[in-house]
Amino acid sequence: MYTHTQFKQLWFIINRFPKDKGVRKQWEAALRRKGFTASDSSVLCSEHFKQGDFDRTGQIVRLRDGVFPSIFSFPVHLQIPEKRRTTSTSRRAEESPSMAFQDAPQVATSHPQPQPQPNDDHGYALPASPAALKTRLNEALARVESLERERKNAVAREQRAKTTVKSLLGDLREKNLINEELKERLEFYSDLQVESTEKQGHEYTKDYRELALTLHLHGPKAYNYLRESQRLPLPHPHTLQRWLRSVDDKPGLNKMMLDMLERRCQEDQAKHGCVALTLDATRKTCAI
Repeated sequence: MYTHTQFKQLWFIINRFPKDKGVRKQWEAALRRKGFTASDSSVLCSEHFKQGDFDRTGQIVRLRDGVFPSIFSFPVHLQIPEKRRTTSTSRRAEESPSMAFQDAPQVATSHPQPQPQPNDDHGYALPASPAALKTRLNEALARVESLERERKNAVAREQRAKTTVKSLLGDLREKNLINEELKERLEFYSDLQVESTEKQGHEYTKDYRELALTLHLHGPKAYNYLRESQRLPLPHPHTLQRWLRSVDDKPGLNKMMLDMLERRCQEDQAKHGCVALTLDATRKTCAI
């Protein structure tokens, strides 16, 4: 059985079994699979055909009429014995080496017994044995069950993260560390997993950096409370200052906030469908 990477590196032509029942029977007999019956969807790759079996004159490479698969890696007990020639000349040619060996001194040698060759044929066909088919089915069902457990665990972790963020926002509001406006802004990040940075070695994601900057700019006391009292993995204020050096603070629209609003609008059109922009101006005094 080839992996996906190995399959891409090889050159194959997938051939369906013939519709003609007589030719299909010949193909099935050539496979030598006990109890195997080809269906309309059964296929065989080009590795089992000779190069001369293909018609390459047109743009589409196809099998010639009347050919059948002839290249397989059968085990010893399935191989067809080679027919021996029975003419007198061929018998004398085969006997002459043995006569020469009779005159030579005999040397005791131990010849290892030939081991049966493994069947290296492709495994994309269904196994003929019901027990093997049941084993493969059980493996597939176990894989599906494992993936379903992983999905449920991921959903549970996401729900716990949302509950944690909302609980912390309520706690900050009760302690008067943030106002209602900041609470609404921080609710944008209620689906952010707050424990994620502990496993990433301080590699903060873009959303996490936006959360930290928003919280610290609007409520430094709340930021310090969450970082020191609640032990949340928030970056140090010095790290925030370093991030702010790369923020474009020129007059105009804040593209970072507009991108965030666009993402929220795509996630929940009913809740974040309307946005009000307020124009503001800051007078700057330059000393001469």
